[in-house]
Amino acid sequence: MATRDAHGDVLNQYMAQHRIDGAEPDRPWAVYLADTERRFHLLAFDLDAKAAGSAAAAERDADTIAGLLDDAGLTAVVCESGPGGGRHVWTALAEPADPESVATLARLARHLCPTLDLAPLSNPVTGCVRPPGAPHRSGGRSVVLRGDTTALTAPTGTRAQVRALIERLAQLVDDAEPSQTPDPRRPLPLDDHGRLYLPGPRRPLPAVSAAALREDAAAGDASAVLWRVLIGAAAARWHYVDVAALVDTEPGLEHVRTYRDRSHRTPRGRIGAERVLRRQWDKAVRYVATSGRQVGDDPTFDARADAIAAHVRQVQSRTDAAAGRWTRGGGPADRRVLDVLCVLALQALRASVEADTRRLALLAGIGRETARTALLRLADDGWIVQAQAADGPHGAAWSIDPTGVFHRDAGTSRSQADPRPAGAGAAERTTLLETLTARITDARHDLFTPGPGLGHHAGNVYARTSTDPQDLDELSQATGADAATTRRTLDRLTSVGVLIQTRDGWRRRATDYRRAAAARLDVSGRLDDRARRYRIERELWAWWQAEEAWMRAPRRTAPSRRPGPGQLALLPELGTNAYGAHPRRADGRADYRAARAMLSGPSADTDEPWTAERDLVHVLGAVRIA
Repeated sequence: MATRDAHGDVLNQYMAQHRIDGAEPDRPWAVYLADTERRFHLLAFDLDAKAAGSAAAAERDADTIAGLLDDAGLTAVVCESGPGGGRHVWTALAEPADPESVATLARLARHLCPTLDLAPLSNPVTGCVRPPGAPHRSGGRSVVLRGDTTALTAPTGTRAQVRALIERLAQLVDDAEPSQTPDPRRPLPLDDHGRLYLPGPRRPLPAVSAAALREDAAAGDASAVLWRVLIGAAAARWHYVDVAALVDTEPGLEHVRTYRDRSHRTPRGRIGAERVLRRQWDKAVRYVATSGRQVGDDPTFDARADAIAAHVRQVQSRTDAAAGRWTRGGGPADRRVLDVLCVLALQALRASVEADTRRLALLAGIGRETARTALLRLADDGWIVQAQAADGPHGAAWSIDPTGVFHRDAGTSRSQADPRPAGAGAAERTTLLETLTARITDARHDLFTPGPGLGHHAGNVYARTSTDPQDLDELSQATGADAATTRRTLDRLTSVGVLIQTRDGWRRRATDYRRAAAARLDVSGRLDDRARRYRIERELWAWWQAEEAWMRAPRRTAPSRRPGPGQLALLPELGTNAYGAHPRRADGRADYRAARAMLSGPSADTDEPWTAERDLVHVLGAVRIA
């Protein structure tokens, strides 16, 4: 039963016990989803409608989950949970499911249905939901909208059907288009038809994309099938014309030819079809070029993705549990650096990754000295460990597995009769990558730099907000700061116009105002200036490393004259940097001041440092290879 506070008001906490004797409790009540052995007999998807106007989203997500359950052969019962418009989607299992599989199911479903509350399906000990007919603390009861409650009292669901549902969700997660459009400013080559492509020899389509090309897309989600084809084709170095030639014949390209109009599909016409394919092709090429998603036929990928996703999820759970650690002193910067290391680990599929301080700084939106001290603090507190020291051109390697548990066999606890659903590991990695990348990107902005800017903690708070209102307690818990500190930070974010305070809490504006706010605070361009400065520092270091390699090389039998600074050689000598010989003073010592001046000149704002090189590229079509 729900508990009451000192004033007799019913709380949204179900800790009071009620004896099952035929009489209904006098207050809201719920039922456990799992038994005492932590096996789930009921699956209840709790879709919240806490904020004003979110009932439509909960209804849409309920329809999505109910459809997926029906497709997997699981009978769904959809209820309106109460007067707020929330939804509960139920199904019952004749064969109980293990908690790990159900937790995976919940996480993947949450990625597709944002209103889903993970708590009931993630906690096999106390996870509970109000069943059909149970009263709501705000009045009314849980009302059945679709389905028959007999399906809950006489269950027929099996573990195989749950597994099929997880595999379908995993496929949908990996087939989903990115929520954030890749940076269009990143230069990519154009083919003869003005369409983007990735350079390299054309390869056959990956097996997954080839199967999608042959799939009857009209019978399902044609948009997802098209996306699966296009990202495979882009990764295989196909061109736009290669795909366009298949539009009239291949069933997997149905979304190009037609669009869904209620219960049937309507032809687009030639111009409309070309417009859709051009737009989706360019989007797919940018996505493959800028994301860490791996497209291929590696049979070990899913298991390795599952292992690193489970480890990163454990790291994130520990950091969330120690939320106060990330609000004091350098804590906000430490959390960003740890999140960046988690993203790099997910991309590399290993716990130890090479990450120099400048790279971490740029990804986290902080200074390189701040990143360096953050690494030391994290190592001192046992969050990370240095796996390898910096060596020459290689940066230090850092591991998010200081205790060495990552390489232990995570599958020993699973029986052969209950194997991991296919694709679940890759999908879990995808959800974590998108969540953490979005958080880092939202916090990394000129507005959240120290000084006149709002600071790192304000960026971390903003990154945990959304377009749905969140109250003070929810945001305080998410950031780890006390209510007073969180309130001051929210007031600052509201005063500069990037958040709006409503009756239900704080939410983001529909239009991103961070750039305008940064301009008003006179901090615009800080991160770009930092990136430009670090690029020059990297070039200086690489230039001197090449000079040292040349000096250590065996002496030549015949005297040779190397190109001077700024000069090019058609056949560069081994060990010579692309900029030529390093500048020297009159006494023969290296002239670092002159080298920096050359790299920091008028052409330093581009990636082509020398005028001569730019002429070779733009006039003769040369490509810089070193």
